[in-house]
Amino acid sequence: MLEEKVKIHVQRCIVGISLLLLIGKFIAFFITNSVGILTDALESIVNVVAGCITLYSIIIAARPCDRAYPFGHGKVELISASVEGLLIIVAGGVICYEGIRRLFLPVQVVQLDVGIWIVALSGLVNYLLGWYSVRLGKRYDSIALVAGGRHLQSDTYSSVGLVLGLLVLYWTGLGWVDSALALLFGSIIIYTGIRILRTTVANLTDKADMRVLKMIQEELMIHRREDWIDVRNMKVLKYGKAFFVDCDLILPWYYDVRKGHKVCEGVADIIAMKLFPSIRLSIHVDPCSEDYCQSCILSECDKRCYPFVGLTPFTLERITGST
Repeated sequence: MLEEKVKIHVQRCIVGISLLLLIGKFIAFFITNSVGILTDALESIVNVVAGCITLYSIIIAARPCDRAYPFGHGKVELISASVEGLLIIVAGGVICYEGIRRLFLPVQVVQLDVGIWIVALSGLVNYLLGWYSVRLGKRYDSIALVAGGRHLQSDTYSSVGLVLGLLVLYWTGLGWVDSALALLFGSIIIYTGIRILRTTVANLTDKADMRVLKMIQEELMIHRREDWIDVRNMKVLKYGKAFFVDCDLILPWYYDVRKGHKVCEGVADIIAMKLFPSIRLSIHVDPCSEDYCQSCILSECDKRCYPFVGLTPFTLERITGST
């Protein structure tokens, strides 16, 4: 519960600082009349709104499992990230529209030196906030904090490009550079939003996480025991920081319930070493048949029908397959 309070406190600080940066960027826009700075300010609106949504999702995700939500509330972090992706795409569209409009209706850009300093300082603060958010998100396994931090860091890269473009505009006086910057970074922002949406939709629709499955497969191979005859139908779902793992375990047909349960606990311990501590494991035990004899390494089995020929490894394709 302490880590949840830490995450909420950090996200509140991020929202507060993002709001101050937003005000600073709009002040810079009104001083300079630069559409490039306006694009940065508009994206900061997304930062503040997304930060508030992330804060709300972290608060909801911290709630324990209950009768209505037996798997917990962790999925709400993915919903907040999806909303953030949509907001980013909308902001990118507005920025591109403003850039095109300024190409046909140019305005005079003034006092760029002040604007450059404000944008540069905002970019530095965003990077530091993003770095800390990602660091904390990885420590506490919070996808919302990691996603928010990555977004803030991407803003820094945009700010670096914007500062470089504003310097060119400051030195050359070419007005179209300002609009070109808006179109360039508006397109980058739209692309970022689409990438976030693709990731969150994949998780919301419970697309298989091959990275986690590969981690489990490697641990099962390293710590394989003689009576783990086969593992099939493995599925992994992630709700917030909790992993729900379901699989079929093939055991010797003559094991009683007590012994089978003890073996399942051993499998759970092995998987938990990689996903600890947030794991919920459900194992369905199936009895072996004579078809497994030639690949079974159980040396003390007196029920064997055929001699051992060769071990069948727990490949990723095998443990996730059904036959």
